[in-house]
Amino acid sequence: MRPKKTRWIKCSTAQRTFKPQGRSPGSRISVVLSLDEFEAVRLLDHESLSQVEAARQMRIHRSTVSRIVSSARAKIARALVDINTLKIEGGCCKNI
Repeated sequence: MRPKKTRWIKCSTAQRTFKPQGRSPGSRISVVLSLDEFEAVRLLDHESLSQVEAARQMRIHRSTVSRIVSSARAKIARALVDINTLKIEGGCCKNI
């Protein structure tokens, strides 16, 4: 497998965790969202950039942004629907 190209992000690299209320801590399953997935969602959905603009900022190809954001949205949906903890951490990223 080919090594991942470094993704450039603007968001904080500190770990973030979102925990649902109403479930005992031991029963929670964690869904891990990588920093590059978080950045892609931030750029496309929060900043309303196009995939081309987001790809330019992250210094990767547009089709890579498409794959990253598709994976991120599926993970976010799984965490919300299944009432799981969402952790944002890791990935091959560097701050701009």
